[in-house]
Amino acid sequence: MRPLALAHLALSTLLVAGTASATETAPEPGNGKPKQLVMISFDGAGPNQLWQRSRDLGRKVNAHFTFFLSCTLVIQKADSKTYQGPHQKAGRSNIGFAQSGDEARGRLAHIWQAHLEGHEIGSHTCGHFDGKDWSAADWAEEMGNFRHVLSNAWKTNGAAENEPEGWRDFVAHGITGFRAPYFSVSPGMVEAEKRSGFRYDASAVTKGPVMQEEKDGIIRFGLPLIPEGPSNRPIIAMDYNLYVRHSDAVENPDRSAEFEERAYKAFRTAFDRQYDGERIPLQIGLHFVEMNAGAYWRAMERLATEVCTREDVACVSYSEAIALLKERKGGQQASGL
Repeated sequence: MRPLALAHLALSTLLVAGTASATETAPEPGNGKPKQLVMISFDGAGPNQLWQRSRDLGRKVNAHFTFFLSCTLVIQKADSKTYQGPHQKAGRSNIGFAQSGDEARGRLAHIWQAHLEGHEIGSHTCGHFDGKDWSAADWAEEMGNFRHVLSNAWKTNGAAENEPEGWRDFVAHGITGFRAPYFSVSPGMVEAEKRSGFRYDASAVTKGPVMQEEKDGIIRFGLPLIPEGPSNRPIIAMDYNLYVRHSDAVENPDRSAEFEERAYKAFRTAFDRQYDGERIPLQIGLHFVEMNAGAYWRAMERLATEVCTREDVACVSYSEAIALLKERKGGQQASGL
């Protein structure tokens, strides 16, 4: 995420959302409080070593993550001009391309294995452009690019014979979540999401943990503002925003342990507040970049290791959360709560 996008997203995407309704947060009959849900997501989903690291963590702590994939990362740099984003020259991408066929094929294998392991793949568009001025047609074009590139990725990377059975159906129907780069949206985005087969959007920012809402046919989630640092100033629960606050988005490895501790305390405090309170799902976002020498990944891993194995906690993908919250709400309504 670019530094200049921070002010824009803080002003333009902050949801004025209240706390969850009584029916959404009331205890389940005979079972005390409902499970605390935690949704950990990753934007970009690039370096293969971080795919492996996140998958290993998921197995270790019984967690499912959501990977919002940018599709240029499965296009070889040599083939970059086969992709053209809205209002862009062919071969442009704000996050680059795979450096080689081996890298792209390795990433495709991780995507498929993560899917088989119960993790969720979502869309983060392709070239990671700022769509604040895009029309519905622009968004639909980029969303179509995403499915086209991913659907054909094994073939275009010289591995058609290795394409898993069911891959194309998975790309067409199994990717139902979307997050806009920079959390930057425009009025036409929702129309394009519906047209492109997405059922939920995770592009918003909220004043704190809140329940998802369904509006205009799309279920909407937002990363929350959480207290952080000595003065408990609110910050978006995402690694890049911590990176900007801690070191002005400049690497400072000498203070990595300090930044890890601050991030961990912010994550854990936000978790404890919901766990001891209303049990509103907690969302945390990271990128496939080890900012400040990996401080924020380590903070996330500490949290996940401590909480995801609890019987009354479920670290789940966004789609799993939708199903669990629907089940919870249905049960409460059936019991007259």
